[in-house]
Amino acid sequence: MSDQYTIPSQTRIGHIHLKVSNLDRALEFYRDLLGFEVTMLYGDQAAFLSAGGYHHHIGLNTWHSKNAPAANTDSVGLYHTAILYPTRKDLALILERLFKANYPLSGASDHGVSEALYLNDPDGNGVELYWDRPKELWPTKEDGSLDMYTKRLDIESLLNLI
Repeated sequence: MSDQYTIPSQTRIGHIHLKVSNLDRALEFYRDLLGFEVTMLYGDQAAFLSAGGYHHHIGLNTWHSKNAPAANTDSVGLYHTAILYPTRKDLALILERLFKANYPLSGASDHGVSEALYLNDPDGNGVELYWDRPKELWPTKEDGSLDMYTKRLDIESLLNLI
């Protein structure tokens, strides 16, 4: 194509819809642990979950995946779902909740633009829980482009917010 198209800057990722092997187990993770609200159940086959009353941020279904094995980390597919928290304190609160539930993290990183926690849902799907630093604090190179990195997240500093 000869014309360059740029997507509108207000465009957002609206929701993610995941195939899960066990709907009840997935609800225990996304609803009971992470705190999403169920907006609709589609029998025992699907659920739609939201933060703050949106129609759904996460869809879960067993239509093609009931009792299937966990996601394979060595194949193509979803790397992770990223859930953006509004503040650093909100990230600290979910971290404390995960610790109290003895839910394992697979990583925790400071990326300069954000701080992130990494874990897997019960089906092996990667989940990133993060907050963005204010844009004016994002690290940049001399040419103005982003200078993101991956460093150890200061968990103690994060938990001191609580």
